Amino acid sequence: MTMIEVHHLEHSRSQRIIWLLEELGLPYKVTRYARDAKTYLAPPELLKIHPLGKSPVITDGDITVAESGAIVEYLIDKAGGKFRPAAGTQAHRDYTYWMHFAEGTAMPPLVMTLVFNKIENAPVPALLKPIVLPIARGISKQVKSSFINPNLEKQFAYIESVLAKSEWFCGGEMTGADFMMSFPLEAAMSRAESINSMPKIAAYVKRIHAMPSFKKALEVGGPYNYA
Repeated sequence: MTMIEVHHLEHSRSQRIIWLLEELGLPYKVTRYARDAKTYLAPPELLKIHPLGKSPVITDGDITVAESGAIVEYLIDKAGGKFRPAAGTQAHRDYTYWMHFAEGTAMPPLVMTLVFNKIENAPVPALLKPIVLPIARGISKQVKSSFINPNLEKQFAYIESVLAKSEWFCGGEMTGADFMMSFPLEAAMSRAESINSMPKIAAYVKRIHAMPSFKKALEVGGPYNYA
């Protein structure tokens, strides 16, 4: 079996890929990449691995796989289907839903929150501060209060109701969907105030962070703001 290489960007979605590899027991190694100190973007070195220069991305021999969901499915296939419910079951339908929900529904408003928070705190020349800052912050707060926050609150309430019924997203056993959903919920814990009133979500994230495989992944992956 070839050694899988995880091209891992600090403080990023690729942390959950390392965690999955620990759980699957597949042989792997990690190449770390640091974010640009000013822009917080991925370094240009990642362009050598994938044309978009983003993480996560893995290489397995001459195979390159990018995008978290695609990587999770690839690794689960490689491990013989572990963490994927049987086809045709409700658990499998839930699995497919949450695999797509993680990036398709959960992450966009969280990314928007990050962007607008940066706008509110962006450096502005001293002479322009009295003019620019009130306008920028006013627009940001309006967008967050009228669009982003209501969507986040609705999402969290829904997720809270799901986790109130079962320990994991697809029932009583952990699946690939839980690896996918881990990052949005970790990000939410640090960016969205409304999640503070969601005890099931908080308990879910705490349970994940207590797992030996997750702790080992943190040791391997290095700096990670969400744990």
